[in-house]
Parts: sequence; C-alpha cells; structure tokens
Amino acid sequence: MRQMFRAIMLGCLLVVGMVNAPTYAVEKINLNTATQAQLDEVKGIGPKLSAAIVAYREAHHGFKSVDELKDVKGIGDKSFLKLKDHFVVDGQQKPAAAKK
Repeated sequence: MRQMFRAIMLGCLLVVGMVNAPTYAVEKINLNTATQAQLDEVKGIGPKLSAAIVAYREAHHGFKSVDELKDVKGIGDKSFLKLKDHFVVDGQQKPAAAKK
C-alpha cells in the first residue's frame, strides 16, 4: 500500500513539474540577414548547407519567403519541414513557438 501511494505521489509530482516547466522563446533567424555562422547554429544545418543558403540568397537577391528554402540545393521536403520554423524573411520576425 505504501509503495503504491509513493508511486502515485511521484507520478503526480512529475506531471506537475512538466506542466510548470519554464518555457523559452527562441528568436527566429532572418534568412536575408543571417550570417553563415548563424545558420550553422541551427540544428540540421552544417557548413555545406549554410553556404548553399547564403549562395542561393546572393544569386536570387534574397529570399521572398521561407518556402524558398525548398529551392536550396540540399534541402528536400523532409529537411524543410524540420527547418522552416527556425526562420523568417524580412519583416516577419517574431519569436518562435516556446520550447519546453
């Protein structure tokens, strides 16, 4: 009986802790102003891909929308879905969804 009570209490404490965990807003990166080093910091983007993003931006006079990331060599549909929430274009800069 005592073990069951402890297990229930521990479960409740874990749930309460998860619900009240601090959240942090993450600033989105502007594709038209980001440096290659800033792009490298995004999970899923390495030196080659960040260089490709910068090259695309320079060749096309900037990004008009985040959707254009799909046109960058090395970014397919799956990669785009993972990356898109990290970026904005020009005046769209807003904090990303809060992370837990």
